[in-house]
Amino acid sequence: MAEGFARVLGEGKITVSSSGLEASHVDPVAVQVMAEIGIDISNQTSKALSEFNSQDYDAVISLCGCGVNLPEEWVLREVFQDWQLEDPEEQDIEKFRIVRDLCKERVEQLLATNIFGI
Repeated sequence: MAEGFARVLGEGKITVSSSGLEASHVDPVAVQVMAEIGIDISNQTSKALSEFNSQDYDAVISLCGCGVNLPEEWVLREVFQDWQLEDPEEQDIEKFRIVRDLCKERVEQLLATNIFGI
């Protein structure tokens, strides 16, 4: 969901990738709650962190408090934030909506810092 917001709110001026310690799917309920507000994330994927090079990224955002498990080269990027959002997987749709709205707020705050020059 955060990737979807970053793509839309960043107005195509930033490159965004989703990753996890391991590759995973995009939850269909996340797709549904984002569609409710007009953002299509149905084609997004989450690749394994090992498929990326930390030097290619200016900012690294950990969503669910897993920043402590990230390799040091990711945590030491110029901008690193661990948002510690609750993972809504296997919870009801209302929890997804709460996390969606929190993601939007955090992405808006991040973009407002102007770290990306936009």
